[in-house]
Amino acid sequence: MTGHSDFERTIQFGEKAIKHLRVHKASAYPKNYELWYTYVAGYNRQLNQALNALIHDHGTISPEVMDQIYEDFLSPNRMGDRVEEVNSKFVKEFKVLMGALESASDSTSDFGNSLSSANEELTTATGSEQIKLVVQKLVSATKDMESKTTSLENSLAASRQQIDTLHETLEAVRTESMTDALTGISNRKQFDQTIEKEITNAQETGEPLALVFGDIDHFKIFNDTYGHQTGDQVLRLVAFSIRETVKGRDLATRYGGEEFAVILPQTKLDAAMIVTDQMRKAIMAKELVKKSSGESLGTITMSFGVSLFRPGETAENLIARADAALYSAKAAGRNRAFSENDVDESVLDSGSEISDVVENVA
Repeated sequence: MTGHSDFERTIQFGEKAIKHLRVHKASAYPKNYELWYTYVAGYNRQLNQALNALIHDHGTISPEVMDQIYEDFLSPNRMGDRVEEVNSKFVKEFKVLMGALESASDSTSDFGNSLSSANEELTTATGSEQIKLVVQKLVSATKDMESKTTSLENSLAASRQQIDTLHETLEAVRTESMTDALTGISNRKQFDQTIEKEITNAQETGEPLALVFGDIDHFKIFNDTYGHQTGDQVLRLVAFSIRETVKGRDLATRYGGEEFAVILPQTKLDAAMIVTDQMRKAIMAKELVKKSSGESLGTITMSFGVSLFRPGETAENLIARADAALYSAKAAGRNRAFSENDVDESVLDSGSEISDVVENVA
């Protein structure tokens, strides 16, 4: 869910990340920005600890060390290792917790035996000295039980804190795995999971479900002309514009390359077209300026295709119609939004014709 508060918070993270880039004289490559954005956002406890230690010992961090820190904590191929590490710690902590509970169970059983024994002794006691000894045993057993109970409470509190920390770490890893590193919006993995969930929900409730596909016009030419760093800036600008347009349960994702997808639950086709045109206008309204020179590179435009879920169909069907509408919009001149109703039904049913359109306008 996006909104003004989320915007302000993430902008502050971004500004702080850039300050760290300046302090450490690091080039503003996406990898370095990601490193310091993650640091100021506090998403990765281990990364923060490593960077804090380096800053404490050396003051500034060299590009080589930054690269190594990135590989150790943020590189995509580390994701599986980090999940496995957290899982291992969960198992270890669970064993400690079970051990403490078993020990507490044994202590409770021992205390129960002590009470039972004291009861028998009191029944047969004939003098004050015998009663005094029984009472002393009871006091000793009670103090021992109190001590073990306190120890258990401390152990449980420590385990709870450790489990909470592990849960936070696991949630951060999960969030990272569902987030596109360059643009900061959801990635293809998140899209695939969410579209299946929303289709199931739409099938069960009868609520409408719309899907929007968008593709940056002439992106390859732009990228080849101005370079990949400027191309990355375009992708981030587009992602920001799309994310600021959608609300609530809507999900903005980078589907791949310069293609974006937006899932719009509980949204009819006409309403989805209105939202899509808002995206298109928001993107077109932003002027792209080359940071290194201040040169204006003009505006960015996007073409969009919109489809509506049909009961009983698969995600592939829904995606194919949005894709066909998208490339029909490109073929019609770009910088426009087409719905599935703007595409000939024969084209919607023909994968080969859609492929021809893609080749001609990409």
